[in-house]
Amino acid sequence: MSITEFISQEVLLPRLAKHQVLAVYDPERRYRDLCLALASEQREVVDASESSIDSRLAALNALGRLGNQEIHELLVYVPTPKPLNEEDQQHDPFALYAACGAVFPEGDGDDYQALCLKAKPDDATQVRAVFAENANPSFAVIDAIGAGGLGWPNLRALLNRESSRDILFDLLAPSPKQQTRLKDNEAWVKEARDLLKSSFGLRLKTKGKTWSSIADEFWRFLLFSEFAFDLPESLPAALEGVPRASDASRLLVEDLCDRLRSDLRTQARYIEQAERVEQELDLAQLCAQLCAQPTDLGTRDTFAFEERAFLRQAMAALLADDSDQARAILAQHRGSVWTGKGESQAQWDLLQATATLVDTCADLDRVLGDHSAGLETLVDFYVRQLREMDRLHREFEQAVSGYAWQDAEGLMQPVIDQGRQVYGQLASLVQQRFTQHLQHTGWPLTGRLSNTEVFDTLVAPPLQQSGQRVAYLLIDALRYELGVALERQLAEDGQVELRAAMAPLPSITPVGMASLLPAAQAGLRLVKTDGEITPTLHDQAVTTVTQRMDVIRKRYGQRFQQGRLDDFVLKKLKLDPDADLLVLRSVEIDSQFENHPDSAPGELTNALKRIRVAVTMLKAQGFREVIIATDHGFFMNTHAGPGDSCTKPVGDWLCVHDRCLLGQGAEDRHHFNLPTEKLGVRGDFARLAGPLSLAAYRSGLTYFHGGASLQELVVPVIRLQLTAADQPKLQQAKVALSYKQGMSRHITTRVPVFEVAVESQDLFSEDGEFEILLEAQDKKGNVVGEAKPGGLVDPASGTITLKPGDQVKITLKMSMEYEGKFKVLALNPNTMGLFAQLDLETDYTV
Repeated sequence: MSITEFISQEVLLPRLAKHQVLAVYDPERRYRDLCLALASEQREVVDASESSIDSRLAALNALGRLGNQEIHELLVYVPTPKPLNEEDQQHDPFALYAACGAVFPEGDGDDYQALCLKAKPDDATQVRAVFAENANPSFAVIDAIGAGGLGWPNLRALLNRESSRDILFDLLAPSPKQQTRLKDNEAWVKEARDLLKSSFGLRLKTKGKTWSSIADEFWRFLLFSEFAFDLPESLPAALEGVPRASDASRLLVEDLCDRLRSDLRTQARYIEQAERVEQELDLAQLCAQLCAQPTDLGTRDTFAFEERAFLRQAMAALLADDSDQARAILAQHRGSVWTGKGESQAQWDLLQATATLVDTCADLDRVLGDHSAGLETLVDFYVRQLREMDRLHREFEQAVSGYAWQDAEGLMQPVIDQGRQVYGQLASLVQQRFTQHLQHTGWPLTGRLSNTEVFDTLVAPPLQQSGQRVAYLLIDALRYELGVALERQLAEDGQVELRAAMAPLPSITPVGMASLLPAAQAGLRLVKTDGEITPTLHDQAVTTVTQRMDVIRKRYGQRFQQGRLDDFVLKKLKLDPDADLLVLRSVEIDSQFENHPDSAPGELTNALKRIRVAVTMLKAQGFREVIIATDHGFFMNTHAGPGDSCTKPVGDWLCVHDRCLLGQGAEDRHHFNLPTEKLGVRGDFARLAGPLSLAAYRSGLTYFHGGASLQELVVPVIRLQLTAADQPKLQQAKVALSYKQGMSRHITTRVPVFEVAVESQDLFSEDGEFEILLEAQDKKGNVVGEAKPGGLVDPASGTITLKPGDQVKITLKMSMEYEGKFKVLALNPNTMGLFAQLDLETDYTV
């Protein structure tokens, strides 16, 4: 391979494929022709050599075309030095493109001499000699150096490789066919010994002539060499005598290790060999003193004990409020090869979720004062931006839920406590502002959409048109930030509109669901019956599901049908062709939090998944209008400690759901206590009171609703007009699933890591992205494992989005109770159609 081919194929093109945008800075104009030659129909190259003004315009136009997906990649060639600091970047008109994507050169590894050494690893001495005489040799001079891989004829033939760099890579991790050829022929052994000696100075000690004996020694030499090169401190005395590469081979060593870690086909092999070498050399024990200071271990996590040290360092930085240091470590190590072990990935995902939550809460805290002058301003801020604290807290709790069962030693507990404490502090501050304004302004806000108006303004009007079929989805406890996530998921199904609505007080299911009925704005009242509150609509009780559905049935007769959303998704609900109004009810979110609060955060994904599938099915049934509404929101009170509760004020009160009081009684400094008419409540009760803080009248509640907070009272209403086309189907293109490169049919951990790849670039839609749902099912179709939220897995939808050619690692979290055979399925999240399947079996004891 020529030096031009090497730089193009091994350096520039991979960065373009990964980042889509690449800025190449080249003051010597060494790479200009090489860059221009990369232009293609889907890859635009902008040359800033001739006219700075024209090239700026051309680059901006190309970036716009990239954003519109008219092209796939953009390379901007800039014949000037790369800006080294922020001031230089401000004066560089092309710094934008480096910020949007990647830059070349990036670090010492992109130095011209370093690239030449990587391209000709077995001719390092000659390369250095050339550069000693001429600091800028031509490509032709470099290409003329040595014989490349031509000196190893048997290895070239058996491995079907030309360059010595590729031969060395394949000796470490051959394909099954290559391994068979090496086993059947010993003629390559002497060549391998000579190649390792000339490339690294490695004199093999093994007398064996088998691939395994040579490869094991080569792996130990290579991995220990990288570790020693990267270690800023001196090696422990016991390791001084371990063979390692000379300094001249450092670039080749690091390049091979990087390839082995980044290639999905070799990652499992890398982990296996690194664990073996770490154990054989007793590295963790010998470096224990260094591990106490992770910065002394360099930057590369060659071995697992280093990755553990970096994790502890990131945790320490986060707990010390050093967010810059924590982010830097996360950026470098969260994508480590060691996340191929599901337990490790769960820890890094939890750390990332905590860091993001902490940083965002700090940002929101700084600007809260500018957006809380009044109740309207505060609600607008919540709808627009402040809701992010709830989303990120929910995703954080999903990460906690997905990991806590593994953390028997409590390693991550300080991080969990930190995330909860920071969120709790901001939520309490917001609540203080909210209840302060609530007492002055009242509820609901005038001129805003109220839940009591939803049916009459959004559901009823389209039903006046002949032949129009409307689905009305009543989702219990769909709080506002979940509505935002759902809106994003439904965007491809049609024209979607999300609005913030005001839920009524008390924020409980009987009242909230009654508010979503016809004529609720004028007719909803709360009456006192046998010491309980009874919602009524025009004097008719609407406490139960049957009573509420009867209200709609009396108005629409045979045009109305209702049922559970789960039954509809499972095709247990047979639709009446005459039904123009279909009401589907879901209580899963509220039920999970009420009954299983520890695991409930993870179940939110499933709840949204069912809604999404239902919408796709509704479209197939001829429905063109879908309204999604909810009775109330909720607050996740995970930061509360033992005894963190509120005492009821003195008076004749009816306590509602531990967060609200109806009746009459004394005022105190811990409660708001207002006339019911000021809070939009009509009926038998004179006053409504509730805690000013995010507390309840019962301790130990990690989830609650019923009272007054932004999380409980600001709710989403989604209107969806089903007009969009379906997600493009995979035809000849396919999704490929594998586990340990197909070398095992048994999983030994409850968090196995799978490889997912999309293998075609021809039959996709123009947006170039494809969404996949990954889950494990038993032989009866019961879900026994799901993609663990975080990282590439959207915490709200549970799906991954891939582009053609992408290969990724995804961790499944298996059910704690399941043992036996199962199948891993790659599914269309809209239709649940099957793209790929993998049959496996557990190999652990429940």
